[in-house]
Amino acid sequence: MKVVAIVPAAGRGERLGSPVPKALVEVRGVSLLARAVSGLLDSEVVDAVVVAAPHDYHAEFVRELAPFEERCEVVVGGHDRSSSVRLALESVPPGAYDVVLVHDAARAFAPGAIIRAVVDTVRSGAPAAVPVLPVTDTVKVVDAAGVITATQDRGALRAVQTPQGFTDAVLRAAYSARLDAATDDAGLVEQLGEKVITVTGHPDSMKITTAFDLAIAEAVLAPKEEA
Repeated sequence: MKVVAIVPAAGRGERLGSPVPKALVEVRGVSLLARAVSGLLDSEVVDAVVVAAPHDYHAEFVRELAPFEERCEVVVGGHDRSSSVRLALESVPPGAYDVVLVHDAARAFAPGAIIRAVVDTVRSGAPAAVPVLPVTDTVKVVDAAGVITATQDRGALRAVQTPQGFTDAVLRAAYSARLDAATDDAGLVEQLGEKVITVTGHPDSMKITTAFDLAIAEAVLAPKEEA
């Protein structure tokens, strides 16, 4: 079964305080984008990658990904994450791949074992699979005035990571349907009534969003990869 990974990377990353798109921010001289694409291809289960780039940085993304050009295509992304995934998915011929992954460039240090676990779960018959970790913080529900109205049972809560994996048909159906907005692709698939299976995630798959996250990547995650 063939696998393609979509990387929506058109975000600006304002919270990171960078003058360039977040995907081009470097950790020890290597961009988050290059690290994410390399990790996908090095997992040995991903055959090709499609990256959705900001329209005004398309040429820069192509140059950044030149070492992977035979297995990596760069398309122009949209105004938000969902539209970027949609545009990347439209560039892939229906049925050309059996499994489609959607992976955040900001999760540039996702271990290969997690990528393989997601792919293996879909290959085993699941319509969709996502890596998750238990929520360790206490989670409160608040009203518009900031008053706590309830405390969630964190035992039933999970923080979701990427890559998220889907059969080609299920992900295309989710993007073809008129569904409510969702913060991830699994949320769209859930609205179809499809079952989404979880696999165990990994702390190294943290999303690099702030300067603090970037410092952790510089001090902890990159040295682990280089060891």
